[in-house]
Amino acid sequence: MTKFLQLLVGGVALGSIYALVTLGFVVIYRASGLINFAEGSFALLGGYFVFNLHVTWGLDFYLSLVIAVIAVAFVGVVIERVILRYMIGKPVYALIMITIGLFIFIQQLVATIWPGESNPIDSPWGQKTVHVGDVVILVRNIWTLGFAVVAFLAFFLFFRYTKYGVGMRATALDQEAAAAQGISVSRIFALSWAISGAVAAIAGVLLAAEPSGARGSISLIALTAFPALILGGLESPGGAVIGGLVIGIAQTMTAGYLTQDFLGSGFDQVMPYLVMVLVLLIRPYGLFGSREVQRV
Repeated sequence: MTKFLQLLVGGVALGSIYALVTLGFVVIYRASGLINFAEGSFALLGGYFVFNLHVTWGLDFYLSLVIAVIAVAFVGVVIERVILRYMIGKPVYALIMITIGLFIFIQQLVATIWPGESNPIDSPWGQKTVHVGDVVILVRNIWTLGFAVVAFLAFFLFFRYTKYGVGMRATALDQEAAAAQGISVSRIFALSWAISGAVAAIAGVLLAAEPSGARGSISLIALTAFPALILGGLESPGGAVIGGLVIGIAQTMTAGYLTQDFLGSGFDQVMPYLVMVLVLLIRPYGLFGSREVQRV
């Protein structure tokens, strides 16, 4: 039971990071119908911005985190304004290819500016642990959960009770009707990219705060978060959170209980996709996705 609880806490912490990245996917998809494959590069930028601000420049870690989140949100707005704004009305596959190209470009740019496979970040919690009975919990997992919960609450309060949040919900339902009511659809698009960049940056910082530090593999978080996106449903922010947690727990439990002799090493990396396939066989639109109805 002790091992199970320790793995459960670790799985929820990992799942909350996946949920942040998945939420970034959902926000852009709801606003524009586009799956942003550059989401992983936003997480990568967040991790390296904090490394530069905190380690290189000596700023406080938490101040560095705030600046990094704002900076990556700004990068998202610039990408939407400078590149994607002029692609409105173009085929969806063209937009998807642009986001893939942005992912590769940003990843190479980061590798050029910050060379080295790993750049450790001296996070405030380090490798500290706390004991709850016989259960040993990493302090960084507690902070990860805390940051994720604050981010989720801020998003859902913004989404439900603010003017721009209502505008995002209206735009997601019908862009033409929203524009007819005086809502600036172009501004909503820019805002969705800013939010997507911000939540991905938080995820990237949390990953960079691990002992491995800021590293190029942070960008691959989007690949593992993608099954969480499909699992929860492309249009559901709540599904993004649930999907991320399910994938995180499944992956952690697999790594903790399955031995290499049974299915080989690294099977925990396969588990998210296996869970996704099993769910899609039962619910093709995801757990909280909307079924598309077409009149023939």
